[in-house]
Amino acid sequence: MQKTELWYRFASCLCTAPEIGISLDISRMRFDDRFFEQMEPAMQKAFAAMADLEKGAIANPDEQRMVGHYWLRNPALAPSNDLRNEIEKTISQVEEFAKKIHSGTITPPGGNLFKNVLVVGIGGSALGPQFVADALASPNDKMRSYFLDNTDPDGMDRVFAELGNQLKQTLVIVISKSGSTKETRNGMLETQAAYERAGLDFSRHAVAVTGEGSELDRLAGSQGWLERFPMWDWVGGRTSVTSAVGLLPAALQGIDIRALLEGAKVCDESTRRPVTMQNQAALMALMWHYATNGRGEKDMVMLPYKDRLLLFSRYLQQLIMESLGKELDLDGKQASQGLTVYGNKGSTDQHAYVQQLREGVANFFVTFIEVLQDRESSSMQVEKGITSGDFLFGFLQGTRTALYEKGRESMTLTVERIDSRTIGALIALFERCVGLYASLININAYHQPGVEAGKKAAGVVIALQLEVVDLLERRRQLLTADEIAAMLGRPEEAETLFTILRHLAANQDRGVEAIRGTKPTEWQFRIRAAAQP
Repeated sequence: MQKTELWYRFASCLCTAPEIGISLDISRMRFDDRFFEQMEPAMQKAFAAMADLEKGAIANPDEQRMVGHYWLRNPALAPSNDLRNEIEKTISQVEEFAKKIHSGTITPPGGNLFKNVLVVGIGGSALGPQFVADALASPNDKMRSYFLDNTDPDGMDRVFAELGNQLKQTLVIVISKSGSTKETRNGMLETQAAYERAGLDFSRHAVAVTGEGSELDRLAGSQGWLERFPMWDWVGGRTSVTSAVGLLPAALQGIDIRALLEGAKVCDESTRRPVTMQNQAALMALMWHYATNGRGEKDMVMLPYKDRLLLFSRYLQQLIMESLGKELDLDGKQASQGLTVYGNKGSTDQHAYVQQLREGVANFFVTFIEVLQDRESSSMQVEKGITSGDFLFGFLQGTRTALYEKGRESMTLTVERIDSRTIGALIALFERCVGLYASLININAYHQPGVEAGKKAAGVVIALQLEVVDLLERRRQLLTADEIAAMLGRPEEAETLFTILRHLAANQDRGVEAIRGTKPTEWQFRIRAAAQP
């Protein structure tokens, strides 16, 4: 296609939304003129499903729950006055608590101000807040944010080491809807132990975001934690960033949460418009469908050309892949749906994997994100008449062109600047796109049976570990994994037993010793000699 033709295609395929400061260019996707006409009936059906969801329809039939993250930034949409009041009350509660922390009305024992906030969560309880914290970080932040987002002991130690003697000036937010999520519970227990080692009263540093009456809610109440904030069952973790889950850490950091909510609200309004060519979320959803044949046949590579958006790809991985990766469709039929997401940042990606994107397997499409404002202040010239930001812009345009010349397709989202309002709008844009695309492919975007299955499987492994250690303590002899499996009456679990024992033996404090063999069947295990009676 000639450059003149590309210009006219660009002009006809650019969807602008000045109310949110975002434009979407789909001109480098090679759909034909019939595609939109063919997809319009399905798109209108998706608009109707979204409208029903926003009115309070049961959108998560597995758990008989409504899905109401859109109400979080526009409480007037909530289907009852009670819900509306709860949302508004919580936003005010977040603002008032942050004000008390910043002003010193609430302080840690000793009277100093809280300087840091440590968020303990997993998945949506960490990825969204992390993305917002990193994207909107400023030298003027009122508090510095840290995260425990895994049950990795070494990872926790690194965070505690970084905090060092500032632990006494660190506020801890524990986020878990049920209060029983193992990763979050483990992080909370390790954090509590770190405070105790430092001679600090953990309860005078702790805040909970959880479901009313949950295990965590009861614990926080009984121990007298500083505050508790609600996490409702109609808000999924991956869409919770505009609830107290994301708003509380953001407000404590000093981010303008009202602007973030306003950006999300205005984006919702813009993408509620049932006119496909004027709706950026609908156009993106259709491009996902076009690029992947509605079957997830290609991956989506996110390439934001802005350091502040580096974590956006990680955030979108959960939002998109947990929502769309489903075995069955809404009719209970085999579907095996999904959309794989990965990404880096420009222009780092050009020195990482653009070589493969341009000349390797064409199993992807790209979503570029361009930010027009380079920085708040003026930029120096690194060459005559050229700034660093000009180079960044040039690398984006060059990569886009180079990929298109090789038949690789892409979309480009362009935003004016990175601020609270824009981040809120980007979050809302992809949330709504996910919902619309899920309707197009007839799957439930709001449940996660695979995640629950993984949690149950992990529980089985932990229970098996306890049995293995008990057997070794009773036998007090060298045994192979096969022998242990036979003694437990579980010959089919020999592989799992071997991996459990190998892990225990690698950690000296667990009391298990390994005599290594060439093959797994030759390894022998026993309780360490020092642990013998």
